[in-house]
Amino acid sequence: MSYTLVIGNKALSSWSLRPWLLMKAFDIPFAEANVRFRQKDTREQILAHSPAGLVPVLKDDDLTIWDSLAIAEYLAEQHPEKALWPEDRVARAHARTITAEMHAGFSNLRTIWPMDAVTKDAGVLVPQAVQNDLNRIFELWDETIDKFGGEGPYLFGQFTIADAFYAPVMYRIRPFGPLKMPKPSEAYYKAMLDHPAMKEWEEGAQAEYEAGWYS
Repeated sequence: MSYTLVIGNKALSSWSLRPWLLMKAFDIPFAEANVRFRQKDTREQILAHSPAGLVPVLKDDDLTIWDSLAIAEYLAEQHPEKALWPEDRVARAHARTITAEMHAGFSNLRTIWPMDAVTKDAGVLVPQAVQNDLNRIFELWDETIDKFGGEGPYLFGQFTIADAFYAPVMYRIRPFGPLKMPKPSEAYYKAMLDHPAMKEWEEGAQAEYEAGWYS
């Protein structure tokens, strides 16, 4: 297998973070291709990889996949030994459900609080529409950890696709925090920010800033 993952700016591209983090967390080798946002030729660059004009894009020889959840499912099929989804049937169904909720929902959080993997603790008042989404997310995290968390620090104990899909939430919360959240959610939030692959992503985002990508 020879994977290439096409992604956007690390500081901003929440959809790109998901498969990138997943592949890093599970030690799935890939070549990284970067498309810089907010340039005159950005769309043309993306269209060279994706008919939808969106990132991320996973290329596997002559196969092209241009949706983050489809990429995750494909990787789970290609690497069953790595258990990207929980192995237990009930836990796996729950993981797929909460991942789909993240993939399709929380529009207020997405719109009002953009992901920012560089800025820390700017501190603002939380709009009610954002708080409503956060309340649901914290409820979902707490419920999942209580039912399936076991002894590990992640939603299902061990890292899964579900964690990769909620990872951008950490970079939406942190610039506008600190926020009050239930203890299970707070511990999970901190564990995710401490994940080595998340640290590596942040370093890449900082390098982009220093290279003038956002000036």
